[in-house]
Amino acid sequence: MIRAVLFDLDGVLADTERLQWAAYRRILAAFGVEVGLEEYRRHWIATGQGPEYACRTYALPLGPDELRTEKARVYNGLLQQGIAACPGAAAALVRLRATHRLALVTNTARAEVAMILDQLGIASLLDVTIAREDYREPKPAPDGYLAAAAALGLTPRACAVVEDTERGVRAAVAAGMWAIAMPNELTVDNDFTGCARRLAHLDELTAELLETLG
Repeated sequence: MIRAVLFDLDGVLADTERLQWAAYRRILAAFGVEVGLEEYRRHWIATGQGPEYACRTYALPLGPDELRTEKARVYNGLLQQGIAACPGAAAALVRLRATHRLALVTNTARAEVAMILDQLGIASLLDVTIAREDYREPKPAPDGYLAAAAALGLTPRACAVVEDTERGVRAAVAAGMWAIAMPNELTVDNDFTGCARRLAHLDELTAELLETLG
């Protein structure tokens, strides 16, 4: 029986992927590199290895971690200008909170998570928030989702995960959880092998649907 729903942040609850792209574009432009949206979604969003890809492909004079640090500085400034929720996100949290424990599991740093949740006004709807500092290996490793299950006091099989990327679904499956793919326009062609359900909109995510899984 599924007792908790674990949500990814970027692209599932918060419409922030284009802001992240804009931040990387600004940093990379200083090195004469122009990264288009198609390149970004394939090498950053789908795999999570964008900085490694950029440093290798364009022979940048800095390492992946330095690139992430520079991007974070610009990204924080963009976040402060305003963030939109993904369609149906707040309603899904309110709807499921009546029947399930709710958690957030993200590769995003805690300071950025706090800023995003504050702007969206959804922090109080979550029982547990797992940010990048709370586990060892990022998605597609299962560490973040296993940390959330432990924080909730539940077994992995009692948890369903909502993800918009193939690496997120891989992390959920590796954790032994029920993976629900909720792709957006940037991830619609990702490989969601292993997911239990694929949804077109968060409005489809209901307690009744979850009962058909666990």
